[in-house]
Amino acid sequence: MTGSPRERQMGEQAETQKSVRLDTWLWAARFFKTRALAARAIDGGKVKLNGERAKRSKEVTPGDEIRVKKGPYEFVVIVRGLSEKRGPASEARTLYEETPESVWERQNLKALMRAEPLPVYKGKGRPTKKERRAIERETRRLGGG
Repeated sequence: MTGSPRERQMGEQAETQKSVRLDTWLWAARFFKTRALAARAIDGGKVKLNGERAKRSKEVTPGDEIRVKKGPYEFVVIVRGLSEKRGPASEARTLYEETPESVWERQNLKALMRAEPLPVYKGKGRPTKKERRAIERETRRLGGG
């Protein structure tokens, strides 16, 4: 096996592991900056494992499909490798394969959002509570926050 000692260690670790916790895998694959953020997203229903809402302790195995909703974007990935340790981004990319449909959807949404500006408050002075809620609702719908 060629490569750095770390790559060899990661490869050996992947061969011996059969499954990893969902929150740990999402963190190791760099979908979330911390495990706590990954756990919060899972508990909030933003992550689905094989089409079903999962708990953070659910075990992930190679071949599983994971859907991750982050802001306006949704990533659909197939698990290709396992890791309990967070490594460089180049190693994290080897843990999954994003589906072509997912890539296409995200690129289209990104282009659409770039073309459509966020709503701006046109009233006089400070918005009322009702107006503020309408602004926030519209901003969330367009993926601005």
